[in-house]
Amino acid sequence: MIKQLISDYVDQHLEEVVADTSRLIRIDSSNAPALPGKPFGEGAAKALEEALAIIESYGFKTTNYDNYVITADMNEEEKALDILAHLDVVPAGEGWTVTEPFEPIVIDGKLFGRGSIDDKGPAMAALLAMRAVRDLKLPITKNVRLILGANEECGSEDIAYYFKKEPFAPMTFSPDADFPLINIEKGSLGGRFTGKYLENRAIPMLKAFHGGHTSNVVPNKAYAVVCGMPVDELAKAEARAKELGVQISFEGEEEVTIRVEGVSAHASLPEKGNNAVTALIDVLSQMTFADGGAMALIRELGKIFPHGDTCGEAAGVKMSDELSGALTMTLDILDVENGSLRGVFDSRAPICATEENLYLVMKNRLEAANLYFDADVKMNPPHYADGNSEFVRTLLACYETYSGKKGEAKAIGGGTYVHHIENGVAFGCEVEGIDNHLHGADEFIGLDVLAMSAKIFALSIAELCK
Repeated sequence: MIKQLISDYVDQHLEEVVADTSRLIRIDSSNAPALPGKPFGEGAAKALEEALAIIESYGFKTTNYDNYVITADMNEEEKALDILAHLDVVPAGEGWTVTEPFEPIVIDGKLFGRGSIDDKGPAMAALLAMRAVRDLKLPITKNVRLILGANEECGSEDIAYYFKKEPFAPMTFSPDADFPLINIEKGSLGGRFTGKYLENRAIPMLKAFHGGHTSNVVPNKAYAVVCGMPVDELAKAEARAKELGVQISFEGEEEVTIRVEGVSAHASLPEKGNNAVTALIDVLSQMTFADGGAMALIRELGKIFPHGDTCGEAAGVKMSDELSGALTMTLDILDVENGSLRGVFDSRAPICATEENLYLVMKNRLEAANLYFDADVKMNPPHYADGNSEFVRTLLACYETYSGKKGEAKAIGGGTYVHHIENGVAFGCEVEGIDNHLHGADEFIGLDVLAMSAKIFALSIAELCK
C-alpha cells in the first residue's frame, strides 16, 4: 500500500524534480575564492540561495548557516535522520558534446549537466522524498533534516562548520555515492615527503626526475634527464621497460631525456594501473651511474616503493581485514632536481590500520632512507558503520523494494561526504553498470534512477522515523 502510494506520488511529480534540478544545474557552483559572507565564492552561495527558494516554495522550514550549508526540516519533532547532499560541483571541464555544462537538457530519458548526478539531482530527489512523506501523511513521529552543503568537492569545510553548531543525528545517509549502500570507507595516509642530496657532477649522472601530478591518481607519465649515459645502458633501460610493460622513449644525445608511459588509475585501485613513476625508478636502478648524487636517494626510494607492489609489502605495512579488505599504496608524484627530492604517496587503509602500524612504520621507513614526512602529514582514520544495524538493514530493504535487486553493504577505498560522521552511510544514487560520466564531460542522471532514488528515500524516511 505505502509502496504504491509513494511510487505514484513520485511519478506524478517527477517533472518538478527535473525542473528544480535544472534550476540548480544552471548555476556554476564550483568552488571559488571566498567573498564577504560567501565562504566558497559567488557560485556556491547562489546555488544555496536558489535551493532555499525551491525548498521554501514547498513549505519547509529552512535555515541558512552563513552560506556554508542550508537545511530543511520535515517537522518540529526530535531529529532522527539527516540526509546530507551538496550543491557545489567540480569545474566544467572540456569535451562536452550533448550540451554545455551549465545548460541542462533532457535527452533519451537522461538529464545532462554538471551536477546532475553529483549531487544536485540526488539532493532534489531527497527533497521530493520528504514532500511525498509529508503530503501523503505517512505516519512519522521524528524529524528529518535535509542538509545541503557547498564545499564537498574541495574539503568539506561546510559540514565541519555545520557540525560545530549542531549535533549529529542518530542516523545519517548521503545520496552522494553508490547504491546499494556504503558503510565502510578506508582510511588514508597522504604521505608528502622530502629529501636532500649532494649533487654529484661525475657521469653518468641523473640530472632530474619528474613524474605524476595528482596525489590520488596512479601516474601514467614520468621522465628523467641523464647525462653521459653510454648507448648500451640505454639499451638496457629499453629492455627493462619492456619487461615492466611500459612504453619508453629517448630524446637527445649527451643529455638524454628518458620518458616512460604507463597506465593511469584511481589511487584506491592501483592494481588497475601501471605506475610510470615506479617503473622509471626501476629502469634507472638497473643502469650504471656514478656513486652518490640523486640516484643514491632514488635507489633507496625504489626499495620502499618497488614497481608492482601496490599493497605496501616492501614498506612493511601490508595488512588486510575481512570487512574492509587490503591496504593499497601507490607512489603518485616524484620531483627530483637541484639537490632536492619531493614525493607524494597515497595509501588507502583498512579498518585494522592505526597510527602505530601505518603512519609510524612509514615514517620510520622513510627516515631510514633520509626521507622525511612534511610536518602536517597525518593519518585520516577509516570510517565504519555497523552493516548489521537496524538502520542499515532498513535502508537496504527499501532499496530492494524499488530496485528489485539484492541490497548489501559494501566497503570502498575512497571517501564520501559522511566519512567523519558517526553512523553515517552513503546511499545512492549511482547504479552499478551505468557510467554517469561523474566529474567528466556529459555528466547525466537517468530520470528512472532519479525517480527510483526518490521512492527509496521516501520509504526509508517512513520506515526509519515512524
